[in-house]
Amino acid sequence: MNIAVVGTGYVGLVTGTCFAEMGNHVICVDIDANKVASMKAGKIPIYEPHLDVLFERNLKQGRLNFTTDLASAVKDASIIFLALPTPPGEDGSADLSYILGVADQLGKLITDYKVVINKSTVPVGTAEKVDAAIKKNCTTPFDVVSNPEFLREGFAVDDFMKPDRVVIGTDSEKARKIMADLYAPFVRQGNPIYYMDARSSELTKYAANAFLATKITFMNEIANLCEKVGANVDMIRIGIGSDSRIGKRFLFAGIGYGGSCFPKDVQALAKTSEDYNYNFKVLTSVMDVNYAQRTIIVEKIRNYFNNDLKGKKIAVWGLAFKPDTDDIREAPALFIIDQLLKDGATVSAFDPEAMNNVKKVVGDKITYCDDAYSTVKGADALLIATEWSVFRTPEFDKMASMMNNKVIFDGRNLYDPVKMKELGFYYNSMGRSAVTQ
Repeated sequence: MNIAVVGTGYVGLVTGTCFAEMGNHVICVDIDANKVASMKAGKIPIYEPHLDVLFERNLKQGRLNFTTDLASAVKDASIIFLALPTPPGEDGSADLSYILGVADQLGKLITDYKVVINKSTVPVGTAEKVDAAIKKNCTTPFDVVSNPEFLREGFAVDDFMKPDRVVIGTDSEKARKIMADLYAPFVRQGNPIYYMDARSSELTKYAANAFLATKITFMNEIANLCEKVGANVDMIRIGIGSDSRIGKRFLFAGIGYGGSCFPKDVQALAKTSEDYNYNFKVLTSVMDVNYAQRTIIVEKIRNYFNNDLKGKKIAVWGLAFKPDTDDIREAPALFIIDQLLKDGATVSAFDPEAMNNVKKVVGDKITYCDDAYSTVKGADALLIATEWSVFRTPEFDKMASMMNNKVIFDGRNLYDPVKMKELGFYYNSMGRSAVTQ
């Protein structure tokens, strides 16, 4: 099939590359000429495990191409994916201007039947708006389909190539058959394709992310209670995760969720509820608790230093909102660092992939280090903000010899408190009793 993917952000680039890997001819469109030139030269603008291999192979073999010219991309494409940003507005609503702007252009370009697919995460009713925007300038038959993505950053290639499920929202039998053929290579092992109306498809995406965000938030609340009553959140996680009705995933306590999806999708769903005069109380609580969660570890650091962080050096391991990505959108680490700097602390930081992105936002307010150990040199305390694998088994003796104080604040519960006590560290984690020196 000939496929056009409009937008080369995280979703668009993974989508285009994976479809090309299945033998389709894909052309990706972006308005950024420098970005397009860079991708044509073989440079990937994002970090995502395993994407580079597929990208390079399909670029070399001519199945994956890039352009700034929407008209040329659409001309021969039978399928057009819209993978455009939907950033939150001040009121939490999703900004559809990019999607509807492209839809307006498509109406002037479509001269034969095409399937236009919303891959972006969009509010209920967006497919109808896209349809209307195209029809303003188009009399040629076409169909608009909702096909939300369920990609986890750090696992996006695997998620796309072997999806748990594919959700397709359309009332058109013609579009349904085309989508079935398109996704057939990805569901050969029997994973389901669910067909539904577009509105249900759009809401399915928001409901999935909001539920996962709620699950994380609930465990963070349990962790906070554990510290009050002297329980261990890790034991509780194991105890409830073995219940098949609950499951083991998304039960790890921490410093709150971040990233490009959960924060904006929860906000957008709450705004949709408000627009329809429904008070979605659970979502309001999720947002409030998640914001507060990242402040808890700051308070722990302040309390340890008797509310005097002036001149204290805090080392930070991890800047991305999660491991195996360079994405720093809504990353708890950035909020925490900002609070530490306001308190007069100095910050040194290391992240395997996200430091260049942080430099664009934070600049020279903090010191960027080449590795985990140089980060803790002369530090009064270490804060772990992202659970990268490289942080899981450090040389604690080496760290102790380099730090001013053997003090660790662990926002991701990487270490065993018993071991940390044996090593002589002050160790304060989430939902577990603090270990004193």
